[in-house]
Order: sequence, then structure tokens, then C-alpha cells
Amino acid sequence: MASGVTVNDEVIRVFNDMKVRKSSTQDEVKKRKKAILFCLSDDKKKIIVEEGKEILVGEIGETVEDPYISFVKLLPPNDCRYGLYDATYETKESKKEDLVFIFWAPESAPMKSKMIYASSKDAIKKKFTGIKHEWQVNGLEDIQDRSTLAEKLGGNVVISLEGKPL
Repeated sequence: MASGVTVNDEVIRVFNDMKVRKSSTQDEVKKRKKAILFCLSDDKKKIIVEEGKEILVGEIGETVEDPYISFVKLLPPNDCRYGLYDATYETKESKKEDLVFIFWAPESAPMKSKMIYASSKDAIKKKFTGIKHEWQVNGLEDIQDRSTLAEKLGGNVVISLEGKPL
């Protein structure tokens, strides 16, 4: 069931910026988003970029020790969100980068919130063309261990995530 919720243009712009990795100057690379959260607007009619809920590539090693753990900490404990996480991982064969679309719907979120986020998920997913990995997460126990994301990315062939061995 569709909810009639629309996707704000800023959300699409952020997605396109994260998806297209142009060869950029060092400064441009630092401003690239590593992870970001999207939420519903106050009137529940639009999916928008959530203010201040992002991690920039330039912050890694500066103010952000581990981008994966930092991303998990951005998730609200009692409400739903959509997220994009630009995962850097290694298999035995190669190094890879993939965008992961995350639908965060913790058990503790209000039923109404879970319903509107679930029914609006297709609206945002349709705008995110070319996403290979989608992950619905229903609580911290599903996401706090990086090996769960590694499994989503490539099963047991992934040997490291964000430079940290599994």
C-alpha cells in the first residue's frame, strides 16, 4: 500500500552525489557523504534529509574513528528512518564500494511510524536507482555487529569492512 508520501529533491541530489564517484580533488572527496539518514517531514508528506545526521568522508580518522559504529549511533532508538551507507569492503579477490539502502524500523518505534515508513519505502527506493543492497533492520542487535552488514554485501567472501578485519 502506497502512502502518497513524496521524496524531496534534496534526497535525490544527495543519493546521486553518493552514487556517482567522480574523480575529485582531495577537498571534494572529504565533503562526500559516507552515510546519511532520511526522515519524514513533520507533516508526514515528504521524505527529507535529516539535518545533522550524516558522516562525511573527511571526518573519518579526524572526528570519526569508525564510520560504521558512528552510523549506527545516528539511528534513533525509538523511531524509523531510511539511510544510505557507502560501504567500503574487501573480498579475497578485490576491494569494493557499494551503497546500502537501510530501512530502520526498531521494535520500539510507534506502530503508526512503522506503518507510514513501511508504506513509503517504495517511494524512496524508486528514486534510488541501481542500489544493489537493501537491508531492513528491526533493532540494534541486527545492526551493531559489522559482520551482519558484511553478510548482506557478499556472504562469507567479505574479509574486511571499513578496513577492519571480520
